[in-house]
Amino acid sequence: MKKAILQVALDLLELKRALQIAQESVDGGADWIEAGTPLIKSEGIQAVRELRDRFPQATIIADMKVADTGAMEVEMAAKAGADIVCILADADDAVVADAIRAARLYGIRLMADLINTPDPEKRSVQLEKMGIDIVCAHTGIDQQMTGKDSLSLLSAIAEKVHVPVAVAGGIDADGAKEAVRRGADIVIVGGWIVRSADVTASARKIREAMDKPVGKTRTKKSGDDEIRTIFMKVSTPNITDAMHRKGAMAGLLSFCGNVKMAGRAVTVHTIGGDWAKPVEAIDVAGEGDVIVINNDGITDVAPWGELATESCRRKRIAGVVIDGAVRDIDDIRAMKFPLFAKAIVPNAGEPKGFGEINAEIRCAGQYVRPGDWIIGDESGIVVVPQERAYEIARRALEVRKNEERIREEIRRGSTLSKVTELIKWEKR
Repeated sequence: MKKAILQVALDLLELKRALQIAQESVDGGADWIEAGTPLIKSEGIQAVRELRDRFPQATIIADMKVADTGAMEVEMAAKAGADIVCILADADDAVVADAIRAARLYGIRLMADLINTPDPEKRSVQLEKMGIDIVCAHTGIDQQMTGKDSLSLLSAIAEKVHVPVAVAGGIDADGAKEAVRRGADIVIVGGWIVRSADVTASARKIREAMDKPVGKTRTKKSGDDEIRTIFMKVSTPNITDAMHRKGAMAGLLSFCGNVKMAGRAVTVHTIGGDWAKPVEAIDVAGEGDVIVINNDGITDVAPWGELATESCRRKRIAGVVIDGAVRDIDDIRAMKFPLFAKAIVPNAGEPKGFGEINAEIRCAGQYVRPGDWIIGDESGIVVVPQERAYEIARRALEVRKNEERIREEIRRGSTLSKVTELIKWEKR
């Protein structure tokens, strides 16, 4: 089998960081270096020039995503030192044809990005006939967040064309191995390399996976299992960042310290510490669920205690959130059970049966519906609408990966403001 090419996509905003990460990627086995669209938009065509100067022997890709003025943009990238220029596959045929003429004039190649193309298989065949050198099966990052992937598209495209086929979009080591198995000639990896704390090691891991594409085809987890797995990997600050600083409950504390939970909400509305409905909700909740109790913020009487918590622990319920108080906290702490509340008080209410189970409630400032996702750790509680859970989980994972790289650069002696070039990006 012909060795597949590993292309690292420098989808960053800061050129200085991109150059350093490019070097670390090449050290780990990356073959081609891509000036990503965000980098070109941020730093201009100078990004391509500096990559060419820094890596004179490497293949440099300019991801211009050309949609118009094909010849002008191809010429600009070629003169800056690009070996390959990316254009949009769904650009008008006149744009594609002009871009191809310019590419031939300057001795470079064109890659057509199939992102958002209505009929990518048909368009791939058309582009090959027109003279495109490489087609790229690409699922964009916002599409990835909703569950779409590039590997299925790759399989279809690889059977239709004879030109090299690239694949891009959320590719990790397992995905890279699977991509080669499905016929990818070029595997494009961005975040899983450039946002890693150890870029060289991550690139090497993907390179090794591509070079030995053997073993079982990876199996995909069920929806809830995958969502829960991701939410348990990320922090609640990662999640609120992914939601544009929204979704956090206010005033709740983790009374069992360093514990974590993620599960679907079983909601409870109770009144004045009445503990009947909160306790009945234990029988309604299933394994992995989170019981969310609105006690109207009342903190002088508790609707929850140790016996209810033990019942939850036995049923493998993921955690409990109370907009109010809890009692028996010493026993609950000994269980290390994820319990979040506003206060501790010894007084218990009476089980009168007021309230509802699995109705929409407002808890600690956030509306919660049955089935919404509740994630909790020492930083607090976040509510994620069930219809956006997979998307937000994936976006939170991207936030975490980005922070890993920034943390590493700070460890090497930089500061947060320097890494992010804060002054440059302040709003004018």
